[in-house]
Amino acid sequence: MNRNVILTCAVTGAGDTTGKSDKVPVTPEQIANDCIEAAKAGASIAHIHVRDPETGGVSHSLDHFREVMERVREADTDIVMNITAGGGGDWIPDSQDPTRGGPGTDIQTPAQRHKPVGELLPELCTLDCGSLNFGDMIYVNSADWLREHARLVQAAGVKPELECFDLGHVWFARQLQAEGLIDGDPLYQLCLGIPWGAEADTETMLAMRNKLPTNANWAAFGIGRHQMPMAAQAVLLGGHARVGLEDNLYLEKGVLASNAQLVEKAGRMINHLGGRVMTPAETRRFLKLRDPSTGQVAGATTGGEA
Repeated sequence: MNRNVILTCAVTGAGDTTGKSDKVPVTPEQIANDCIEAAKAGASIAHIHVRDPETGGVSHSLDHFREVMERVREADTDIVMNITAGGGGDWIPDSQDPTRGGPGTDIQTPAQRHKPVGELLPELCTLDCGSLNFGDMIYVNSADWLREHARLVQAAGVKPELECFDLGHVWFARQLQAEGLIDGDPLYQLCLGIPWGAEADTETMLAMRNKLPTNANWAAFGIGRHQMPMAAQAVLLGGHARVGLEDNLYLEKGVLASNAQLVEKAGRMINHLGGRVMTPAETRRFLKLRDPSTGQVAGATTGGEA
């Protein structure tokens, strides 16, 4: 069991959830406020996407990301920031010409995906480690694109969170490490329950965990009703946990949740299991992340210090 747990709150994704819950944050101000409230509720990390403020749909706007980051950094409450770099990978073949993307297709190059990360320099960003059938669409991450993206993240000095939606993704993430494209101890996020990737159950989580490098830190999450069970299972198997409205809308059956409520519930669960949630400052030191207040790696010594 892991008794010192990093708890991530994924405050808003890119999925079609805004019509299902009015608690899903949409505007940059709402997203930033939910990051701050999640921090007050005990979250170590806030993982963010941004949305079109008018439609609630997918957005890749650098200005939206910048506004969220600035609002959170200017707040009195600290939290580690993790920007998605996995947007722009949605492919839906056109029904008449499958060589072209049909309605709903949203593809970005690695350089386009990386731009908010390279400009805003969060402590963490996601790096999704493979392609898969993602519900009724295909999520596209070719091997060469991932190598290019990993180099961009590495050059920016941002730590990648290696998101793995299936066992083959873990394999490829290990390959990135072998090729020298991942610095330091790698951080994995095992993403469970997304059709048609890895299932949200103990056997699948354990199989993926057992394929991680010996120096890996890891977390896991499940979507929907699997969110809290998979958070607990991750902690019991030695990992860290993630909750939030990107992955699940409900506090309990029929009761819509806020991000802060999900963080509070997960925190209580971790405490009941005999663990504790790490603070943002502890998280930066543990993962050796850049401290935004100093620009230096947290916990690193300078010349003359022991």
